[in-house]
Amino acid sequence: MKNMTKNKNKLYTLIALVIIIGFLAFLQSDTAEYSYQISILERSAIYAVVAVSMNLLTGFTGLFSLGQAGFMAIGAYVVAIFTIPVGSRASVYYVSGISPVIANIQLPIPVALLLGGLAAAAMAALIGIPVLRLKSDYLAIATLGFSEIIRAFIAAPMFDTITNGSYGLKSIPGFPNIFAVFGLAALCIALMVLLINSSYGRAFKSIREDEVAAQSMGINLFHYKELSFVISSFFTGVGGGMLAMFMRSIDSKTFQVALTYDILLIVVLGGIGSVTGSVVGAFLVTAGRELLRFFDDPLTIAGVSVPLFRSGFRMVIFSILLMAVVLFYSRGIMGNHEFSWDGLFRLIRGIPGKFKKGRKKPSSAKKGGIH
Repeated sequence: MKNMTKNKNKLYTLIALVIIIGFLAFLQSDTAEYSYQISILERSAIYAVVAVSMNLLTGFTGLFSLGQAGFMAIGAYVVAIFTIPVGSRASVYYVSGISPVIANIQLPIPVALLLGGLAAAAMAALIGIPVLRLKSDYLAIATLGFSEIIRAFIAAPMFDTITNGSYGLKSIPGFPNIFAVFGLAALCIALMVLLINSSYGRAFKSIREDEVAAQSMGINLFHYKELSFVISSFFTGVGGGMLAMFMRSIDSKTFQVALTYDILLIVVLGGIGSVTGSVVGAFLVTAGRELLRFFDDPLTIAGVSVPLFRSGFRMVIFSILLMAVVLFYSRGIMGNHEFSWDGLFRLIRGIPGKFKKGRKKPSSAKKGGIH
């Protein structure tokens, strides 16, 4: 019976993968017609990588960091600097020129992404020594400050010949197709899932549950906190590099604090401590904002202009919907659970029962009146 259930789950997963691949192939077959839909899905996949990496740190290790935008900036700029075609660099660094150290260095995209992740991880290892001794809100404030420092350094005139300062970088090579984005995102998330399910992941979870108990079991708290921080930053840096390739041009304003809050929103909405929750949250938040875009356009009915429909109203509606979701799912859509076919089928089977309960009369109501 157990083997039969496993075989059924594998079959359902295979069918789902075939449907997803078929859908992506359909979109890829006419990129001109479906460019808008493709851009939403690609951005969602990139945000899913960063959200899962943040969840690795916050949901599975219990460390509240708000430095994601800074690590994304490091990865993005490393990828951009080393992948812009050498022939196009004169038109990019046209104000202050380009440093001769990097002028003729062009790396393959996979190598540049790996280097971007390693640069973010190295910076995390460096700043992790002082900040990981802090806890809770103090750690969040320290990492948030680090993120703003990175952004200030990127725009500083002293680094113009490397980062091009406030002018930003353009002519960044993009992804060849949607499969490259989803394939890389799936690889990154799969590696993080393997880590979470390993002995290292169990150590991270023990620190999250009770640091004192974990330490009494022989777990080196600082070592595993630093390891979680570095690994999370590595994948955040890779996500930043992917975002640079997706956008094709970046500047320091791309990586403001609002970007970190967007990732945090995805993690909380999906469920802190749930990988699949972060993935689902990334697609819901990104697609939701775009689907509500019509609220930003003026609306006229029978010659009367509706005053609410104006620029910015979309975010008001989006915020109200988020509040409604949080009210019904206080721990996020997935909570701290992962997706399973059995759970999905139970949810579907339980929907009719909820409607039947809603139609039942109160037990005190009897024929002839209430007694």
